[in-house]
Amino acid sequence: MSIFRGCGSWPCRAQETRVGARLHDKLMHTQRSRQRWAVFLASLVLVAGTIALYLLLQRPSISLIDRIRQAGELVVATRHSPTTFFAGAEGTDGFSYELVERFAAELGVSVRYTFPATIDQLLDDIGHGRVHMAAARLGMTEGKRRQMRFSLPFTSIEQQLVYRRGDSKPNSFDDIGPGQLFVIAGSSHEETLRALRETGHPSLAWVPVDGIGADPLLARLDRGEIRMTLADANEIALHRRIYRHIAVAFDLDNSYPVAWGFPPAGDDSLREAANRFLQSMTDNGSLQQLQARFFGHNGRLNFVDTREFWRQVRDRLPRYRAHFEEAAELTGIDWRLLAAIGYQESHWQADAVSPTGVRGIMMLTQGTAKQMGLTDRDDPRQSIIGGARYLRVVERKIPERIAEPNRLWLTLAGYNIGFGHLEDARVLTQRDGGDPDLWMDVKKRLPLLAKKAHYKTVRYGFARGQEPVDYVDNIRNYYDMLVWFTTTADDSTRAYLLAADD
Repeated sequence: MSIFRGCGSWPCRAQETRVGARLHDKLMHTQRSRQRWAVFLASLVLVAGTIALYLLLQRPSISLIDRIRQAGELVVATRHSPTTFFAGAEGTDGFSYELVERFAAELGVSVRYTFPATIDQLLDDIGHGRVHMAAARLGMTEGKRRQMRFSLPFTSIEQQLVYRRGDSKPNSFDDIGPGQLFVIAGSSHEETLRALRETGHPSLAWVPVDGIGADPLLARLDRGEIRMTLADANEIALHRRIYRHIAVAFDLDNSYPVAWGFPPAGDDSLREAANRFLQSMTDNGSLQQLQARFFGHNGRLNFVDTREFWRQVRDRLPRYRAHFEEAAELTGIDWRLLAAIGYQESHWQADAVSPTGVRGIMMLTQGTAKQMGLTDRDDPRQSIIGGARYLRVVERKIPERIAEPNRLWLTLAGYNIGFGHLEDARVLTQRDGGDPDLWMDVKKRLPLLAKKAHYKTVRYGFARGQEPVDYVDNIRNYYDMLVWFTTTADDSTRAYLLAADD
């Protein structure tokens, strides 16, 4: 229909045609302008995006270790164990805990610990980046190397087969029947058993148990609930102080280095920092000192020692605990340490007397008793308080520069052998190129005081230098046992340990 209403002649139609053409040209021009603007804007967006992408690619990415420092937190997967993370006398303690805390301090961050229930869960947490690293005494086995990256190793795992004392002792893996051997599922121990089955023991069988630590299995073995398990030598030595029925059948030939674990891919800056830290700890001797602190006194107590100790915790300690606690309040020394000293001295016997004339629970000489103001060395309260006060007297003679725990171990050695002989041993240590302020160095030289070639060269002469070494190591074990008993053990475990075992 025409837009010129009522005009049907030829001029009108021509005019209509010209107007329509002009309108069409105008519309086409507008459309072309819009298209040019659209192309321009699209080009502008593309250029802007390209520039933004270029600038983004040129910007240096933030490394993992920098992100950890910005967040102020290192997330670490570990496990509860005497070799890793446990409740100590003054709070959380453990070899892995102490090592991680020192690393975090170097990074300037705090640590948040997680405790996966199983090894599979730990591996999953590492693989998916839910934790930054694992410090759970992981062996660098072939299987684990395929699942994570490792730091430099800092110790090694020596594996042992253990059984319950009183059962028939297996002499080889061929002596193990079906259903007798239990191991943690996914552990280095299970990897060892798989390798053994493939290389000469095709009938070897075991029962995998979910978990991440040897503690529950060793407890079950001690109670007679299982016959055998595979565990690390260090863990076995620590647990044998508590569970008296654990016995070693034989050592395995292989061993694995132990290291921290990291995610299998991605930014490696945290692992590189860990390697620098561990190398530094090794080079300056700090790693060796830390190992000596936690493991240097292991393995000294046998079945008879352990059984007797728990018997006297049940039968004698309750009579004197209040005195030890009173002495602790007066001197600031942990009552469990004083009790450990008392047990080493007399097995908590108030009327104990030695051939040399020392007597009482803390086995004090007459001169020491007089110095401490005691009127009766056989009186339990006087002996315990006097012994605690005398320990402080010896401690004040130790040079102030010596920090804990070396200060304590040197004090105990001086309490036992006399401060003069302790100083002689420190002189021998320095002459020999050792550090006279480190117990681990001094304890190596103390036995030299019984050898003429050495004791003639020092001020106080002959002394039975091995005795203070055994003395300090035993007290450290008894102290660890009492701390564990009063902080970690549950009621059922305490009842089991204190039950008659005659």
